[in-house]
Amino acid sequence: MHEVRAALLAGGLGERMGRLTDRTCKPLVPYAASCRLVDFSVANAVRSGIPELVLMSLHRERDLIDHLLRHWDGAGIRVHFGPHDDLVRGGESIGDLPERPPERGTADALLANAEYLFAPGARDLLVQHADHVYSYDYGAMLAAHRDSGADATIGVQRIERRYVRLFGMVEVDDELVVRRLVEKPDEPTSDLVFTAFCLFRIDALTEVLGELSALGEDGWQHDISRDVLPAMIASGRRVLAHPVPGYWADIGTVERYHAEQLKLLDHPHPLPLRSLPRTLTGVPPVYSPTEDSLLSTAVPRGTEVRSSVLYAGCTIEPGALVHRSIVLPGAVIAAGVEARDTVVTAGERLTESRSGVAELEPSHR
Repeated sequence: MHEVRAALLAGGLGERMGRLTDRTCKPLVPYAASCRLVDFSVANAVRSGIPELVLMSLHRERDLIDHLLRHWDGAGIRVHFGPHDDLVRGGESIGDLPERPPERGTADALLANAEYLFAPGARDLLVQHADHVYSYDYGAMLAAHRDSGADATIGVQRIERRYVRLFGMVEVDDELVVRRLVEKPDEPTSDLVFTAFCLFRIDALTEVLGELSALGEDGWQHDISRDVLPAMIASGRRVLAHPVPGYWADIGTVERYHAEQLKLLDHPHPLPLRSLPRTLTGVPPVYSPTEDSLLSTAVPRGTEVRSSVLYAGCTIEPGALVHRSIVLPGAVIAAGVEARDTVVTAGERLTESRSGVAELEPSHR
C-alpha cells in the first residue's frame, strides 16, 4: 500500500476486562487458542502490505514491545515504537521505560505521537485498535478512499439495532457519505455501526486536530469518534463509509471475550482457523468435532470437554468437566471440578465448580 502508515491504538487500561488484565496489558490477552488480541490488527496491516505501523501504547509497554519485536517487527512490516523507538533499537537491554503523560482519549494519542505518525513518507493514516478481532485486507478500502477524494473513510457494518447503543452509530446517504456519527446513542436511529478502523488523509486530519486543540483542554473530549470525525462531518469535509464484510468483533468486556471465542466454534467458522495469527504456538488450533471445541492441547482421558476453547499449557485433571468455557495457558481445573460458561484465567487453579463470568468481571476497578 503506497504512502500509507498504520497507527495502532494500544494504550487503554482494559479496566472492563477484570482479572484478565491483572498481570498483562489488554492487547496481550490470549485469544482463540492461537495468539493475542493485538495480533489481529497487526496481521491485517501485514496482509494489506502496509510498510510501517506506529505503536501508541501507555501501560505495561515493555511486554507489548517485546511481543511485537519477537513476532512482527521485520516480518513484512516495520513496527515503530514511538518515543521508545531509538531505545528499543539501540541494542541495549530496555529495562524500565520512561513514563509518559496520561492521555484523555484516542485523539490525544494521535497528538502525542504526531511526529512519528505524520512524518514524511505517507499521505494517508490507517487508525486501528489493538482489541479488535477480524481478518481483513484494507486494499479495497484504500482504493475507495482515494478514488472518492474523501478526507476520511470509516469501516461500517450492519448489526441488530438493539446492540447499536454499544457502538458508534453511523447514518449515511445513498452515496455512503457519512451524515452523522454518534458514539453509544441512547436511542439508535440506524443499524449501521463504526468498526473503529478508518483512513484519514493526513493533511485533513492534522487540520482538524489543530482546530480541536485550539478549543482548550476542556473544550472537547479528546476522542476520534466523539470529536475528530464529528468535527469533520460538521465542517463539511467528506467522510465516506466503507462496508466491511465478514466477521468483526470489539473485545471490550469479559462477557464479550467469552462469547466471541465460543462463536469461533460455529459452522462455518467465522474466521478460518488457518488464517489466525499463531504467536502462541506457531501452529493453528484444531477444531475437534468430537468435543465441538477449539484445541491447542489434547483433551486428557477421564475428562469431559464440550463446546470450549483449550489453550496449550492448561491442565484438566481426571473427572473434571468443561462446558462452554475458555481455559487459558497455565490454568488448572482440579479433579472433579465443573467449569461451565466461564473463563479460567492464566495461572489460576480452579478447585471449586464455577458457572458464569461474574467472578472475573471488574468490581471497583
